[in-house]
Amino acid sequence: MSNRLTSIAATCLLTFVFFIAVLSMKDDSATMDEVAHLPAGYSYLTQKDMRLNPEHPPLIKDLAAFPLLFIKNINFPSEIRAWKEDINGQWTFGFDFLYRSGNPADKMIFWGRIPMILVLILIGFYVFYWAKELFGNKAALLALFLFSFSPTFLAHGRLITTDVGAAAGSFIATYYFLKALKFPNNKRNVLLAGLTFGLAQLCKFSVILLVPFFAILALTFWLVQLGNWKNVLKIFIVVMVIGFLLIGPFYQYHVLNYPSERQARDTEFLLSSHPIRFLGPLLAKIARIPILRSYGQYLLGLSLVFQRGIGGHTTYFLGEISAAGWKNYFPVVYSIKVPLAFHLLTIISLLYAAFLVKKPFWKNTFQRTKDWMRLHFPEFAMIIFILIYWAFSLVANLNIGVRHLLPAFPFTILLVSGTIVDILEKESFLKLKYLLLMVLLLWQALSVLSIYPHFLAYFNELAGGPDKGFIFTVDSNLDWGQDLKRLEKWVIEQKIDKIYVDYFGGGDAQYYLKERFVSWEGGRPKEEFPRGNYLAVSSTFLQGGRGSPVIGFDQPHGYYRWLDNNALITKIGYSIFIYYIFPDPCLRILP
Repeated sequence: MSNRLTSIAATCLLTFVFFIAVLSMKDDSATMDEVAHLPAGYSYLTQKDMRLNPEHPPLIKDLAAFPLLFIKNINFPSEIRAWKEDINGQWTFGFDFLYRSGNPADKMIFWGRIPMILVLILIGFYVFYWAKELFGNKAALLALFLFSFSPTFLAHGRLITTDVGAAAGSFIATYYFLKALKFPNNKRNVLLAGLTFGLAQLCKFSVILLVPFFAILALTFWLVQLGNWKNVLKIFIVVMVIGFLLIGPFYQYHVLNYPSERQARDTEFLLSSHPIRFLGPLLAKIARIPILRSYGQYLLGLSLVFQRGIGGHTTYFLGEISAAGWKNYFPVVYSIKVPLAFHLLTIISLLYAAFLVKKPFWKNTFQRTKDWMRLHFPEFAMIIFILIYWAFSLVANLNIGVRHLLPAFPFTILLVSGTIVDILEKESFLKLKYLLLMVLLLWQALSVLSIYPHFLAYFNELAGGPDKGFIFTVDSNLDWGQDLKRLEKWVIEQKIDKIYVDYFGGGDAQYYLKERFVSWEGGRPKEEFPRGNYLAVSSTFLQGGRGSPVIGFDQPHGYYRWLDNNALITKIGYSIFIYYIFPDPCLRILP
């Protein structure tokens, strides 16, 4: 395939990603994290004050909030308690800013998501570009196709969250770091490696894993004699210095109007339960030093992420409720949230790689591995990143979505694409291999497109599809609050005057449903629910109230099992369950 034709095909795929992302997100209400991220980003740009949402770096939020600067008459509620007095009152402030201050919430959310889609396009471009550089045109188009029909990228690349940004930062920074190692005398590559490393750190704190990852790559690069140790060490140090120097002035803008004494007080309070007891007082002292306070704010966010990773998060998984997480969570979720066609391509690639080890693996293993690494160092780097990222994900107690694995996705796609094309280029069974590949790609495309526009709720055939996904897992794997506007549409179409709602997400049910809305909380006794009414429950709350507690879980549970004996009327976009509670349980007649 010619370079011109390859470029045209790649442009078509990226254009497809842009338009399907825009069209599929326009009817989505705000998801849970968006109600914190977008208002926080707007506060950074307009107030130069980072008191909100410090547990995430500011870059992605800044990008999302930038289009809002061109929307006239946005009211910033600077006099409310959540801004003036609360410590990190991000949730209250977010809801007030979007829904209770006279601002055009839907318009702000729509335009805030456009830069996120551009970040999605950027990572798609680099997936194509790097695959083409390593494996050629066929592999580049295959990799871009698999990326373009990745339901996880399509779902989260349209939302104001940090996960796709983290994937883009990790992937692009790794590309330029390997370039810098390979061409140590090219100052441009070293500079780009440092800048992209720094920008990656400003996307999400989990990207701090690039530090040990780059150290491993640098050491291995020298050990396999691909570079002089002095050059390798110099490049590693320069990249780290450039990256972390970039963080300082970037954060400095975000604390310009954040009173240092308030920053210190907030820091000490937020870290009061951190397992490293001296961390709060130490960072509070740093916050009072003008030249260091930007790094104090950065280190606060980094510390909060480690604190949350250790502490966990209450969630539902496979019929259970836990705050400490499950070791099998990510393997199971990955197996059911990624298309089966891609799993088959991955298995074929692994079997082929094993087949290439022709001699017994225990004979001359060291030299053979060293020789392979010399010839395939980028592939080695990708494998190491995948292993590191998966290892830390399995150890962490934070089990709230496959999105946390996204930084490993582009590396996996590249490795699979390169291996599959290598298989195709072998002369035997050529037509059969191409036919099988076309079938798998068509299967993946149809599987993903069939769920449009509900990409967040994608589950593959192993799970029984999106309709059965709630049985396995909820939260950002299925229900992040994206269907509230669709609930509003359904209520209007059904001419329902009143509906009780227990909603999980970043929307405001009263803002959309107005006088039809009545609040309901799952923990209330079922006897308090007035029979003869509709109840809309987000599946995250529904399954959380149905699951069995793991040993040691001491929070309320089982409070929604009574709904099993009532009529499930419909589901809104797979995530909101509508029940009708009959006036007389013995006479089940719908109104």
